[in-house]
Amino acid sequence: PLGFHKATLFGVAGVSTGAVVLLHDEDYTGDASASITSGIDSTYGEYIFKFYNINAETDNTTFGFQVNVSGESDYNEVITSSVFRAYHDEADSTAALGYRTGDDQAQGTGFQQLTDDVPNDADQGFAGELHLFNPSSTTYVKHFYARIQNGHYADYSTDIYTAGYINVTGAVDDIQFKPSSGNFDGTIKMWGVK
Repeated sequence: PLGFHKATLFGVAGVSTGAVVLLHDEDYTGDASASITSGIDSTYGEYIFKFYNINAETDNTTFGFQVNVSGESDYNEVITSSVFRAYHDEADSTAALGYRTGDDQAQGTGFQQLTDDVPNDADQGFAGELHLFNPSSTTYVKHFYARIQNGHYADYSTDIYTAGYINVTGAVDDIQFKPSSGNFDGTIKMWGVK
């Protein structure tokens, strides 16, 4: 039964209980960033990060990620990405699906945005997941994709899709998540997938 629940959680039929391993589970309160600096190594070919009830301290902020190649500490690796979103407002007057030209990167070194403009209302925030593939490879770039559902500060529900690659051939062993301004609360978990 436990194996079935893990398979269902990650949407993969036939995943055994030993194939998905929880490596990081931390609650953050009033933190400016969340850095995971251990557990990302050649043991797993995929890492899944899940975000639970992330609330921003600052209104109309975004949340993103960056990584370090082994031995580095600046969280500024080169990323190429693409972002699109669907949204619908509470008043049922506006809805759309479109490419977000300002949220992607073309060989950029900034934090890759994962959310839309998150509010600081107590009853709004975001949840979702990020998948990172083969971060320990010293031959290939590192692919990723994310899907985030967030409340928008103008009372929209937004569904954000982000995908791309980290254009480095060195092994990635650190990841950091942070809002574009202020602090945040919430839970971040990381799983390794064999």
